[in-house]
Amino acid sequence: MHSYALWPTLVVLGVATFTDLRSRRIPNWLVLPFLGLGIAISGLVHGWHGLGQSLEGAGLAVLIYGFLFWMGGMGAGDVKLGAAVGAWIGPMQMVYALVFASLAGGVIALGMAAWGGFLKELFQHTGQLIFSAQERGEAVLSNPRRHKMPYAPAIAIGTLVSFFVH
Repeated sequence: MHSYALWPTLVVLGVATFTDLRSRRIPNWLVLPFLGLGIAISGLVHGWHGLGQSLEGAGLAVLIYGFLFWMGGMGAGDVKLGAAVGAWIGPMQMVYALVFASLAGGVIALGMAAWGGFLKELFQHTGQLIFSAQERGEAVLSNPRRHKMPYAPAIAIGTLVSFFVH
C-alpha cells in the first residue's frame, strides 16, 4: 500500500460515487487528472520502478474493466476510474481491489434486484447468459432492456477494502 495514495484516492472515489449515483456518469475532469497524477507521483516517489508499477496497476484495470466494457456490461467511466485507481495503488493491490469490487458489485446488484422487484428476472437472465446466450440472443450483456447499476460504489468499496488487506 502506498500511504500517500489513501486520501487522494478516497476523495476521488467519494466524488465519483456521488456523481455516478446521481447521474450515472463519472466525469473525465475527475478521473483523467487523477490518473495522470497517480502515474507522475509514483514515478517521482519511487523512480522507474514506481512508474512501472503505476502503469501496471492502470493496465490491469483497463484489461479487466475494458473487457467488461467491450462486452457491454460496464461504462467507460468505470474503466477510466479503475485505471486511475490502479495508477495510484499498483498491480498487487489492484488485484485485491478488483476482487473486492466484484464481490461488492454482486451484493449491490442483488440488493438492487430485490429492492426493484426483478430478482427472479436477474437469475433467469443470468442463467440464459451463461448457458444459452448464443441461442436466445436476448440475454447478452449489451441488451438495452437490462437494468443498469452504477459501478463506482463497488469500485470504491473494493478499493477501500484493498487498503486494509494489502
